[in-house]
Amino acid sequence: MPINKAILAAFKAASRIKPDIRKSYEAQRVAEEVSARLMIPDPRCRIDEAKATMPDGFELPLRVFTPLDIDFSLASGLKVTEDSRGTILFFHGGGWVNGSVDFYTDACTTMAIKLERRVVSVDYRRAPEHRFPQAPEDCYEAARQLHAGTLLSDVDTGNIVLFGDSAGGNLAAVVSLMARDRGEFLPRTQMLLYPATYNDHNPTTSLFDSVRENGEDYLLTARDIMGYMELYASSSEDLHKPYFAPLIAPSLAEQPRTLVITAEYCPLRDEGEVFAQRLADDGGCVACYRVLDAVHGYLLYPSVFNIVKDTYRIIKHFLDGDELEQGDEPAWLGLLGTD
Repeated sequence: MPINKAILAAFKAASRIKPDIRKSYEAQRVAEEVSARLMIPDPRCRIDEAKATMPDGFELPLRVFTPLDIDFSLASGLKVTEDSRGTILFFHGGGWVNGSVDFYTDACTTMAIKLERRVVSVDYRRAPEHRFPQAPEDCYEAARQLHAGTLLSDVDTGNIVLFGDSAGGNLAAVVSLMARDRGEFLPRTQMLLYPATYNDHNPTTSLFDSVRENGEDYLLTARDIMGYMELYASSSEDLHKPYFAPLIAPSLAEQPRTLVITAEYCPLRDEGEVFAQRLADDGGCVACYRVLDAVHGYLLYPSVFNIVKDTYRIIKHFLDGDELEQGDEPAWLGLLGTD
């Protein structure tokens, strides 16, 4: 499905003037901080700050988004839904280098409201100040404490969902692998939105056509991904570790029920879909959808965009069994384990 020509021209222009992320990530952080300050709170969602103590004593910041059922006919005006449907533990994207809890506040607010679930957003330590494996270790420990019932006193540990986009999707998948390998807990459900799962994004050598087809003109470039991974890795050996690139894990058995959503014009599209297929081949319960006419990073778009609306429809179908029907013109492809 073609993107509007004017939008595509803007994407191409923006993609081709982007500086090398290895040199510009600090400036991007500043821009994201400024953008985050412009977000307007939504009265339908309560936001609280929390912390999780890491094994090294670091107090990991968390932000908790609780949807409020607003009923102006009631004297109180607000009813807190708390953990009625479950809790989403969210790992933000940004190449393990950019992105933050602040930058994702609007997206997490929308997530909590639309999915009627509490969202706990993890402010894991970022590279290059804290390189691999710090981010997955932070995310793992937050997940372990949440499943143990020590992070939030009222959490329903049977209704926890791990969710991440891009690098956060990588972290969600890695946390599930770590949980299986360490045996301390096992997540029941995970959702991966255009996740990074592989270790080679050089258009010349990559296994995946989407890196070549979508690696220049659609905002996130192949050069960006390689730059992020260079900033994230502690050494070149890290690229060959499953907790860095989960697609290379020898086995993907004993993993949670999984939803993978990819974007048509994303360089990570194919590796996300192959990851979903490998989970299924290893005995997992997996659903995989490709959102059409979408580029990487669209979770951060305003919720009025159709691709955002469609993504939440897919998620609600996966989590709650809501009916999922397409219009006359398809908005997504059901690739695996879909109705």
